[in-house]
Amino acid sequence: MSNKTFKTAGRNIRLPFFFPDATRAVIKTLDSEDIKNTKTPGILVNTYHLWRELGPNVIKKFGGIRAFMNWDGAVISDSGGFQVMSLVKKDKGAGKVTDEGVVFYPAKNKKLVLTPEESICFQMSLKPDMVVVLDDFTDPKANRKEASESVERTINWAARSKCEFEKICKKQKLSKKNRPYLLGVVQGGKFQDLRAQCTKGLVEIGFDGLGYGGWPINEDKSFDYLSAKTIIDNAPKNYFFYGLGIGKPEDIIGCVNLGFDIFDCVLPTRDARHARLYIFNADSISKINLKKKKFYSYFVPNKEKYLGDTSPVSTACDCLLCRKYSRGYLAHLFRTETVSAMRLATIHNLRFYSLLMGKLGKI
Repeated sequence: MSNKTFKTAGRNIRLPFFFPDATRAVIKTLDSEDIKNTKTPGILVNTYHLWRELGPNVIKKFGGIRAFMNWDGAVISDSGGFQVMSLVKKDKGAGKVTDEGVVFYPAKNKKLVLTPEESICFQMSLKPDMVVVLDDFTDPKANRKEASESVERTINWAARSKCEFEKICKKQKLSKKNRPYLLGVVQGGKFQDLRAQCTKGLVEIGFDGLGYGGWPINEDKSFDYLSAKTIIDNAPKNYFFYGLGIGKPEDIIGCVNLGFDIFDCVLPTRDARHARLYIFNADSISKINLKKKKFYSYFVPNKEKYLGDTSPVSTACDCLLCRKYSRGYLAHLFRTETVSAMRLATIHNLRFYSLLMGKLGKI
């Protein structure tokens, strides 16, 4: 059981925890009350999209992202670093990475430049509980030279980010007690010496925690636990260890066993919208056993065979869907393509993850 806690709005959250991705300050089909009712302690918001679509002036008018979306839980803001990979490195016409920052071309004759300093500045306007520094995502196909360059740039950007963060904290008179956590991100791909170099370089700069950056899946589709272990082995034990974008239940458990304690991913909410629900293989919440080889399975309700099924989606869940509605009714909602189907399925999957993390916290 982890003894670490995460401070937010005058209270502490026990780790480990999972935050769903509320990319544009919203989880599709849900409102903030829906999220809260799943006992999800916090959310992750996306710096790049909010910076591009809202900008700091709108956020400042509301006094931060929480007031904007009427959310009283915890908030982590990512850096926009994943967009370096998903938008720029996958499509050279969409932008470029330089030592100064990331250049995006979101539309014809339009240019946006996201620097490490700009990322930190915008994130601080969101008033999150944890700020993530901008990093240069190592392409999973990168050769050693390319991976080494991404590590060098990541460390350089991290130092600039830390400097900007300290400057803003000083200007806003934020003490160590009431400022947000600052997270560095480890790159280096599958080259373990580069992972170790990046980890040590970030520790030397000084952060509250480190994130597992880059692509965590091996070519054979297995999870890259070796890189995760390299990060743990080369950082202080009192750091937060964050599995960025890691969301498969079995991968979360594997990472928790290594020492990771924070996770976020689009997986449960995206799967829910595509009629893929996570179900514990247990008769009740009290009988959930994460040590079983197959402790969960998938329920895909958009099939005609479920229309007459009067049973709940899961007896090992207490979400709105499982308490109030049958498998047959959910099958009907999906077959008629109503928003209610996606809402109820998303509520269920988020409750699955909050139960999963609660069980992990007791092991």
